Amino acid sequence: MGILMFMDFIKLTFIDVIDILLVTYLFFYLYKIIKGTVAFNIFIGLLILYLLYYIVALLNMELLSELFGQFISVGFIALIILFQPEIRQFLLYIGKSNPLNKTNILRWRASERINALPKIGTIVKACKHMAGTYTGALIIIAKEHQLEEYVQTGERIEADTSEELIETIFFKNTPLHDGALIINKQMMVAARCILPVTQRDVPSELGLRHRSAIGITEQTDCIAVVVSEQTGSISYCIEGHITRNVTPKELEQFLKKQFLTSQ
Repeated sequence: MGILMFMDFIKLTFIDVIDILLVTYLFFYLYKIIKGTVAFNIFIGLLILYLLYYIVALLNMELLSELFGQFISVGFIALIILFQPEIRQFLLYIGKSNPLNKTNILRWRASERINALPKIGTIVKACKHMAGTYTGALIIIAKEHQLEEYVQTGERIEADTSEELIETIFFKNTPLHDGALIINKQMMVAARCILPVTQRDVPSELGLRHRSAIGITEQTDCIAVVVSEQTGSISYCIEGHITRNVTPKELEQFLKKQFLTSQ
């Protein structure tokens, strides 16, 4: 018996190994996405229910099997509804990993991309000045995702990115200072935009701006920059992870790495 099982294992092909490695990687990345979120607890709960279903089925407990069976029959739809943000983030990761973006096929777009880069120096200078005056700000810089659904929640500006206009928008007495400013390429598209708030456990000292910055970067590929109204500190977020208390120079280096070296 043991020899037969060993022989079956020997029949494992190279394609089978690749298949196992890919599935393992996908599950590992899914774990990274939902780790520390409410979705992780939901996933554990669903896993327990599935295990209970198989146990009661093996024990021929007909009534419980019927109840669990009804739940299992709609389980796939329930998973899509419950894990919509996580599924969206996972698909976004797959899309960003498109190998075509790094091939010669798209090199002809290089000159167009140069003109489409955000004005990093302008954004950094505005953040530096607002940090010095303790002016709270939340700036969202779009990448591949155009963020149109979030643009529609705010007031359209469609203005060229300028340091003065950014500071004016977030000045405490202006009607646009609440919410987020969305920048797409070199244009300030909209202000006072409403963003999704992260469901993760974050430090209590982080306010709504920081929670919104984490939330929007969990669901899209954008970059979020936050200036704290209480401390004057600058933070940036990417892929749901926040880096706090950075200097203007560090912010500039980060943005250049994201938008210049990735072209």
